[in-house]
Amino acid sequence: MSLVILDFGSQFTRLIARRFRELNAFSVILPGNASLEEIRSHQPLGIVLSGGPASVYDTDAPTPADGVMELELPILGICYGMQYLVHEGGGKVERIGTREYGKAVLESYSGDLFAGVIGEFVAWMSHSDTPTSLPKGYFVSASTSDTPVTGIENSHLKRYGIQFHPEVVHTPKGARLLENFLAICNITRDWTPAHILENLIADVKAKVGTDKVLLAVSGGVDSSTLALLLSKAIGSQLTAVFVDHGLLRLNERDEVETALRPLGDENLITLDTKTEFFAALEGVSEPEAKRKVIGREFIRAFEREARRLAGSGYRWLAQGTLYPDVIESAGGTGAANIKSHHNVGGLPDDLAFSLLEPFRTLFKDEVREIAKLLGLPEEIRTRHPFPGPGLGIRVLGEVTPEKVDILQRVDNIFISSLREFGLYHEVAQALAVLTPVQSVGVMGDYRTYSYLVALRAVTSADFMTADWARLPQDFLEVVANRIVNLVPEVNRVVYDITSKPPATIEWE
Repeated sequence: MSLVILDFGSQFTRLIARRFRELNAFSVILPGNASLEEIRSHQPLGIVLSGGPASVYDTDAPTPADGVMELELPILGICYGMQYLVHEGGGKVERIGTREYGKAVLESYSGDLFAGVIGEFVAWMSHSDTPTSLPKGYFVSASTSDTPVTGIENSHLKRYGIQFHPEVVHTPKGARLLENFLAICNITRDWTPAHILENLIADVKAKVGTDKVLLAVSGGVDSSTLALLLSKAIGSQLTAVFVDHGLLRLNERDEVETALRPLGDENLITLDTKTEFFAALEGVSEPEAKRKVIGREFIRAFEREARRLAGSGYRWLAQGTLYPDVIESAGGTGAANIKSHHNVGGLPDDLAFSLLEPFRTLFKDEVREIAKLLGLPEEIRTRHPFPGPGLGIRVLGEVTPEKVDILQRVDNIFISSLREFGLYHEVAQALAVLTPVQSVGVMGDYRTYSYLVALRAVTSADFMTADWARLPQDFLEVVANRIVNLVPEVNRVVYDITSKPPATIEWE
């Protein structure tokens, strides 16, 4: 049983899913025009219509598939979704010249969706259209000074609409509305880490059967957690392959092998493929091309190892792909391709395996909770995300062993300093970037012409959006001083203060 969210192109649709999951209710995102059959396959107890950039009166406005609105299920419309409820029911939606963007305070609110809410209600708005007349059976459940119809309700049909976004943190009491909708839907709130783990193990067993699985271990929390999960689910059918491609962080190979020791020596293989990777990356500087090369070389390494293993019969290639990876690689509804992740967008067309991606619908925080249940060491479980392509996409331009060596030392200084100053867990992700820019400097009595490195640290709840971390200036001064003194190839350090959007967290 689930809650189905129909995505009409809102930038906040993924947040809707996250908020419901935080309330321990399983939710799934489907395209706004998903077929009735597909929706029913998820056994929905309720439907959410997301926001979106369109106007309901446009000739090409997105709509649910035939039969969806005839389902006798509670429906919650958010922003565009509310406007669609009005339009579909025979009411009227217009652009009347008054827009609401940002913070607004409800002048009044009432009805089932607002049950138990008391005091001032601050809401986050982002709309220019508004209902001007309601369908039969609806009443106005909320209003602001600029928008008389901010909320609507038809308790008989169990249909509810709100013009604002309850899923964002800027609507502090929005979670209570989502809780109320779950209660209206009679959804059991059992989406807990233990329940997720139980389902994942059962799904893997059912899908894999007696087949053998190769696991691509990158060294991050996702693939390390997946290694422990698969070991628990299928035991000796799993062979974890850790590829040391030369693009890892300083000393990372030793750390990963130690963390995955519970798999047993016979189920963990480390491949040293530095020579092959650097040869393949020679002369490649374009970011997407680098990701494709790295993804291809990963698979080639696994294929070579599968052939080497006597009587291999490996059918599955397992990866720690997460939901945000899928979204950014245009795997989500209406998503523009921002960049290919080697997990989902950098694989070769002639892949000789079937993909096994148990975490494909999970967010990072959900994987961390599963990792805790599986006993992954805390230093690995709480470690910042690290991209599958490794430092290959943090060395801007062509990747060489010499440049990676420089970046490893810079990265190590930055990360170890964050830990030393007690700031590591204050940020969601921190990284260093080696730029192709060289600048003039002076050290002692000598002129230098050395590299410029950029440091980046962000705060984020879900990695879909992120803000730059306000690290103390005295800390940044210490780190910059350490870098230029301990890494002679670098003479200039800058700090990235760009949010996501418009930037991405990684530079490539």
